[in-house]
Amino acid sequence: MRAVTQRSFGGPDVLELAEVDRPRPLLNEVLVRVVAAGVNPIDAHVRSGAIPLLGEPPFTVGWDVSGVVESVSPGVNRFAPGDEVYGMPWIPRAANGYAEYVTAPSRQLARKPATIDHVRAAGLPLAGLTAWQALVDTAGVRGGQTVLVHGGGGGVGHLAVQVARARGAAVIATASAAKHDFVRDLGADEVIDHRAADFAEVVAGVDVVLDTVGGDTAVRSLDVLRPGGLLVTIVEMTDAGLAARAAGRGLRFAGVTAEPDSAGLAALADLVDSGRLRVHVGHVVALADAARAHELIATGSALGKVVLRT
Repeated sequence: MRAVTQRSFGGPDVLELAEVDRPRPLLNEVLVRVVAAGVNPIDAHVRSGAIPLLGEPPFTVGWDVSGVVESVSPGVNRFAPGDEVYGMPWIPRAANGYAEYVTAPSRQLARKPATIDHVRAAGLPLAGLTAWQALVDTAGVRGGQTVLVHGGGGGVGHLAVQVARARGAAVIATASAAKHDFVRDLGADEVIDHRAADFAEVVAGVDVVLDTVGGDTAVRSLDVLRPGGLLVTIVEMTDAGLAARAAGRGLRFAGVTAEPDSAGLAALADLVDSGRLRVHVGHVVALADAARAHELIATGSALGKVVLRT
């Protein structure tokens, strides 16, 4: 089969298409023919060596996949050959998602949303589970609350705006001016241009902040929370100083990184199929052009998701 691999750490140019052996599913695993694979910032961090999750090259990055079950191993009763599935298996171990076939434990996958194609489904797992696990599992967002989402036009952010809205919360988002109409259309009640205004001067009394930016943005987010409010960050997860600062001000702090979760995937699929969540794919790139996909996410300005089509 074809897969994108790399023999060294480096820039996008280290990614190359190669012929490799097709994986064989073990007990309780399924073999999936990948139709599309999502591209996420974590892929680029691993590729460059900035986050050494997979050890030394050679390896294949990528976790988000959507495709068709090719075969099942003994013990798998949830799926059968021909079923359309999607998911984010194995993270933080290698899933080898940039490939024509992957294997995964069946309970790390879910049925693909029926109302969207594989390309859009491939853009959902990691970003969608991050938003779901941050806002629902961790923050317990509910009606009557106000949620501030930083980076509301990004991969995680544009899904988080919709998840918070679906939970009944009022939503404020930060985004560049070019993305304001897009983010409002997702359901944000208010959008702030982070380049033209200081959000900490115009927002106050927020119940939950979802930080997708980190750095000073995470620190200043403490200023907009109500007493007892919660800062959830997907960037500064291990910042003990930030956690201590929050506690000292009577605020709560949580770091979130997405983990495989078939129940969360099923919940996201339900939102999609009920019309309450849409996945915006800004760029679709051929598997052979994975380097181009990494160049796109490096700009930080891509609207929604970047997806590889096998």
